[in-house]
Amino acid sequence: MGLSLYILADTFFIANGVGVLGLAALNIALPLFNLLTGLGLLLRMGGATLFALKGRSGNYFSQLMIVGGVIGLFFTALGLFFSRPLALVLGASGATVDLTTLYMRFILIMAPFFILNNLCLAFVRNDQNPQLAMKAMILSSVFNMIFDYIFVFPLDMGMAGAALATVLSPVLSLAILSTHRNFSKRQLSLSWVKPQLRIVTKSIQLGLSSFLAEMSTGVSILVFNQVLLGLGGDIVIAAYGVLANILVVALSLFTGVAQGIQPLISRAANKKETLTIQKILNFGLKTSFIMAVGLYLILFFLKYPIISAFNRENDPLLIQLAAYGIPIFFVSLFGSSLNVVFSIFFSAIGHAKQAFALSLFRGYFLLVPLVIILAAIWGLTGAWVSLPITEGLTLIVSFFFLRKYKKAAVKASRLNAEV
Repeated sequence: MGLSLYILADTFFIANGVGVLGLAALNIALPLFNLLTGLGLLLRMGGATLFALKGRSGNYFSQLMIVGGVIGLFFTALGLFFSRPLALVLGASGATVDLTTLYMRFILIMAPFFILNNLCLAFVRNDQNPQLAMKAMILSSVFNMIFDYIFVFPLDMGMAGAALATVLSPVLSLAILSTHRNFSKRQLSLSWVKPQLRIVTKSIQLGLSSFLAEMSTGVSILVFNQVLLGLGGDIVIAAYGVLANILVVALSLFTGVAQGIQPLISRAANKKETLTIQKILNFGLKTSFIMAVGLYLILFFLKYPIISAFNRENDPLLIQLAAYGIPIFFVSLFGSSLNVVFSIFFSAIGHAKQAFALSLFRGYFLLVPLVIILAAIWGLTGAWVSLPITEGLTLIVSFFFLRKYKKAAVKASRLNAEV
């Protein structure tokens, strides 16, 4: 939730401080932010799972911090020299290209801090200090919101101000997380080690589903932007930007639940406590689904005030497009609330293939063709309905995998009893 508020705060202040073109530019740049978040998840979920399963042996933290830093520096170089070509590739037009380039340059140059912050949060949480991880995220998010306002309005920095507040937030979070070295139960240690291909590969395998799940949001936004550009131009992209940013927050809540149960499930799996695993999974699924119901009701009944918060110019077409899309588009929450938990659950118990498959179904194999085909048939309605259909079909696959897992667990339990 804290991580997604980085972008939601930018959306609010850019919409009110820059206008519709700024909102469209932010939405065009959003897949890039998803990529950086996804790369952090790629390393952190696998590494944190291994840390929970095997403890401090292997020095996963140090190795992955070095790998994450190197990846981040690559994006820094892209930001310094290739921001504008990347903005054009992502779909920025003549009206939005300068704003998109400006925002992307800030994000790319500070990429190492986003990736390393993502890594540290997971390891500190799994090192028996979830309170500090939560404190770091909350304080950095509050910092982002406060300085978004200061930079955009009193200092009149516009798009650059929103970007600056966002990139400074992970720096603050890392500073707070560094106090973990004083934690009495700490097992983590940071040292200069040569990353081992075997450990990095295993971490990537376990974290790949989380990466693909996060990137599915970025890919869907990218595909939606291209499709909607043909249906109505920048104003339709701006309307979708409102929905997309709300969706990012919703998905982050579900991801938060899933990441919260991950270390508990990994420890129970290490001890082969099948009943405990089932109990924790059920709790995660119920919690996430209740959140989905609450969010949908809020969005359904308060859609006009929510849209107005991102519509400084009070554009009637933006209101019409977003209000029409919200009740259809966010039916997807009922499926995604469960699919996100299932994806990280299978990763947490070491079933990387199932987690990988779910991420592919949600973000790529189903969504991309459905958006293109349904939008071609039914226009904007087809685009809005493609996400709920995708999540519903993926949920069927999730329950199929769960049924296979339960059968295997029952069989293993009987064999142990016989022995």
